[in-house]
Amino acid sequence: MVIDFNTLYNFPSRFDRVFEEFLRSPMGDDRRLAYPPLNLSNDQENIYVRAEVPGVSIDDVELTLTDKTLVIKGERKAPQGKYFRQERPSGVFHRVVNISVPVDRDAVTASMKDGVLTVSLPKSEEVKPKNISISVE
Repeated sequence: MVIDFNTLYNFPSRFDRVFEEFLRSPMGDDRRLAYPPLNLSNDQENIYVRAEVPGVSIDDVELTLTDKTLVIKGERKAPQGKYFRQERPSGVFHRVVNISVPVDRDAVTASMKDGVLTVSLPKSEEVKPKNISISVE
């Protein structure tokens, strides 16, 4: 009688893989696929979109603002050569950011420093908080 232990040989790695699948966040895959990674914040005056685009030239980025979205398009060019491993994404990217607040389109600014693209979207006057004085009678 022959007992085949080959099916149990990879048991620890298979067992680890089951736990990785079980414990993995359902949002984890979506974040990995979204490029460029970005932060969206605001204050009383502006909405800020900060996108990480290291190695991308400012000439290779295009910003488009519509009524409710900011579209960031661009291309990260891969250096020429033979790769043994490539973990940094390259190629064309396209990211759409939904903006639920009216924006003053004429005052929008964008800048890039240290591989971070910062877009400042000033809120229009109609949505900014306004203090109302109370009169005493």
